[in-house]
Amino acid sequence: MIVIGAARQGLAATRYLAAKQANVILTDSRPLSDFKGLKEQFTGQSVEFNFGSHSLDILDHADMLCISGGVPLSIALIQEAQKRGILLTNDSQLFMKEVSAKVIGITGSAGKTTTTVLTGAIAKAAVEPGAKVWVGGNIGYPMIDDIDEIKPEDWVVHEFSSFQLEQMTISPHIAVVTNITPNHLDRHKTMQAYTAAKAHILKFQTRLDFAVLNRDDYGAYGLQKNVIGNLLTFGFEKPSGRNMGIFIENGYICRKDGKEVYELFATSEVKLAGNHNKANAMAACAASLAAGFSVEAMRKGIASIEGIPHRLELIRVINGVSWYNDSIATTPERVMAALRAISGQLVILLGGRDKDLPWVELVGMLHVRRPKVILFGEAAPLIGRVIISVEGCSPAYPVFKTQTLGDAIKKASEIATAGEAVLLSPGGTSYDAYRDFEERGDEFRNLVKDLT
Repeated sequence: MIVIGAARQGLAATRYLAAKQANVILTDSRPLSDFKGLKEQFTGQSVEFNFGSHSLDILDHADMLCISGGVPLSIALIQEAQKRGILLTNDSQLFMKEVSAKVIGITGSAGKTTTTVLTGAIAKAAVEPGAKVWVGGNIGYPMIDDIDEIKPEDWVVHEFSSFQLEQMTISPHIAVVTNITPNHLDRHKTMQAYTAAKAHILKFQTRLDFAVLNRDDYGAYGLQKNVIGNLLTFGFEKPSGRNMGIFIENGYICRKDGKEVYELFATSEVKLAGNHNKANAMAACAASLAAGFSVEAMRKGIASIEGIPHRLELIRVINGVSWYNDSIATTPERVMAALRAISGQLVILLGGRDKDLPWVELVGMLHVRRPKVILFGEAAPLIGRVIISVEGCSPAYPVFKTQTLGDAIKKASEIATAGEAVLLSPGGTSYDAYRDFEERGDEFRNLVKDLT
């Protein structure tokens, strides 16, 4: 068996397969010297290492190829494996084949992590003593590491990325799609391919399973044709006709069950800022309704989450300036959601690595908001060109170009004035300079805390 990628998912899959007495080859395009102490983790186990390249020779005796999320399917090793008919899988597929507990699976272009956290909090408030709730997946913790400890009476709340889903042939008991908007087109190339990957979360359900879709999002709601079992929806307006779902009315999150409407709890219980987080809370409630969790568990779970790292996370207020870490915003659309959530004057940090996504709509919002804009990283020249294409050579707001995130923070500290907010909401991935958005957010947090 071959595992491609020596990051979190690949290492978790290697641990699982090695523990099952499989002969594993772990391969990564980076040199082994980049992975201090890696070989020692697998001392005494049947694990070989093929680092620095992906040699096609390792396929000669392989019966399965386990692919980490960030590995493109276009690389030669995977293409050759497909030609040879070798089974392709990933850590999430391995997990879903083995797990005995019911799984709430959550995906979407934006909001899936917040929805996963909120749903997990509700589940923890709902389960009976002796049962346990496991929260993980693409949220940063591969669930395959805990497979042997999960019991049938437990619940699993699992975040799935499009990268994981495109290999999946098993769907969760409850499948939530928060939205489908342009994302990862550098990987999937077209919206059709991206949507097809997301739709795998529904594709293998049964008539006893539940699909939860966002009525307010064309991409998610368009998956109705893929629903095999029961359908629940969520959105800001009341569902029409006899449709069942979650909505908001008169300051309450409500449930419509056929003709009847029931108030669940006040929207003031949602502590996370922005309408997009009210939508995430509704998604979590719809999933919880499908799971049979109580209204009190919904209220208690939602109210318990006051902030999530790297998602509009208030780091500190210094000299009257509020500093927010929204490193999770790796698409222009997520930046727009952050702009809607934070009122008042802004200094916004944009950059990172572009994902072949459109920036024009975001730049149009910048024209209306007129923040101070600081560009950094690999995508800075691209974003600058889009701003000029929309604004002309003299934008209606100041634009500064820097090299690194540290430079951007320094510039922000120089130009921000009391009453303003500094917002790191990059719109691009972190891969031009960091391992992931969390590492980028951690650096932002540390540098901001060091400001005097």
